[in-house]
Amino acid sequence: MNLNNDNNDNMELIKKYFPNLLNQQIYKLSILKNLYAYWNTHVNLISRNTFYNFYQQHVLFSLGIAKVFSFFPGSYVMDLGTGGGFPGIPLSIIFPNTEFILVDSIQKKIKIIEKIIYNLHLKNTYTICIRAEKLENKFDFVVTRGVNKIDIIHNWIKNKFKYKSNSKIKNGALYLKGGNLDEELKKFPHAIEYPLNHYFHEPFFMTKKVIWISNI
Repeated sequence: MNLNNDNNDNMELIKKYFPNLLNQQIYKLSILKNLYAYWNTHVNLISRNTFYNFYQQHVLFSLGIAKVFSFFPGSYVMDLGTGGGFPGIPLSIIFPNTEFILVDSIQKKIKIIEKIIYNLHLKNTYTICIRAEKLENKFDFVVTRGVNKIDIIHNWIKNKFKYKSNSKIKNGALYLKGGNLDEELKKFPHAIEYPLNHYFHEPFFMTKKVIWISNI
C-alpha cells in the first residue's frame, strides 16, 4: 500500500487552522486520504461524491470539535455511528491522551476501520460493533456526525454517561450538524451552538455547527 502523501494542498488547509500540530500528528493526518482511497475500494466508507474534498468535508469538519472543545487527558469518548471513522479517527490523532471508542452496527465497516487504526498506529482508539443503545459502557463524552436527529440520538445515549466529570465542564454530547436546527433543538433549550464558519472560512462551513448538550 502506498502511503506517500500527494495531498499537500489539502494538508495545508489542516495546518492553516491547526498550526501547532506535532510532526507525528501531521504525518498521520497527511496519509489519511491515501489510506481511505485504498480501503474505500473494499467497503464504501466515504461517498465518492465527497472524496475529492476529503480533507475539508471529512477531516476538517471532524476537527471542528477540537476548535470548540479540548478533551482532558484520560477522557473516555464514544464516536457514535462512526461509519467511516469520523469524527473519531481525526480527533484521536489530535487528542492522543484521550481514549476513543468507535461504535457502529455495521460489521464490515468496523473491520476496515480496525485496519485503518492499525495502519495509523493509534494506541488510543478502539472499535465495537454494536448498536449504541445496547452498549453498556459509560463515557465522559459522545461525539457524532450526522447519524440521526438529535432527540433520537439523545434517547440512545442518555444513560451512557459517567456520573462524575473528568473535565471542567459536565459530561455530554458534541454533535456535528448542518443546516437549520431550530426544530431539532426545541427539546434542548440548554444546548449551545458553535457555528463553524467562525473558525473555518470555506463556504462548506457556512451552515455547519457543533452542538454541545451537557448530560443534565
